[in-house]
Amino acid sequence: MEFCSSCGKRMVLRRTKDGSVFVCPACNCKKTTDSSAVKKVAPKKPREKIVVIGKEDQDLKTNPTAKIKCPKCENNLAYTWQVQTRSGDEGATQFFRCTKCNHTFRLYT
Repeated sequence: MEFCSSCGKRMVLRRTKDGSVFVCPACNCKKTTDSSAVKKVAPKKPREKIVVIGKEDQDLKTNPTAKIKCPKCENNLAYTWQVQTRSGDEGATQFFRCTKCNHTFRLYT
């Protein structure tokens, strides 16, 4: 990074076929530089992509399971998830879906 000796503004690096030159954007003052003073910056690596599952692609098999008795078939394993069904100051409602018969139920406490 270079600063203009005339006005003190930060100079911009311009590449030419002969080399590199610092140019002041305010007063157009130029300062030549050798290639060893110019640092080459490697391009940034792209960030990892985060996979988001849309509602149409969701499958309950990605949800956690809980040991709870199904009221319909008495199976002891169900998928579980929570939904905010009331106002924000109340707790979320916990839903369950049986892994055997797909019956959906919730617990009332």
